[in-house]
Amino acid sequence: MRLIRLIIAVTCILLGAIVGALNTQPVLLDIGFASVRASLGLSVLVALLLGVVVGGGILAIGVVAPLRRRLRRAEQARPVAAGSARAET
Repeated sequence: MRLIRLIIAVTCILLGAIVGALNTQPVLLDIGFASVRASLGLSVLVALLLGVVVGGGILAIGVVAPLRRRLRRAEQARPVAAGSARAET
């Protein structure tokens, strides 16, 4: 499993380097209160990274957090149910 993760990580790094190297045109990003000069490849990679981070955060808040709460409640209810089953036998 670690080997597969390592291969995927190296592949993503290589693809990012290729995208950055092939798109060297300068761009000006105007974000309202500031302007940033960067290469097109860097801008694309930063936009992809921000999309992944924001999407992961939304997924964590919307899916993972409620599932963890349900698991915690189930684990807290389990000893009570197991204790009552022992008392009956």
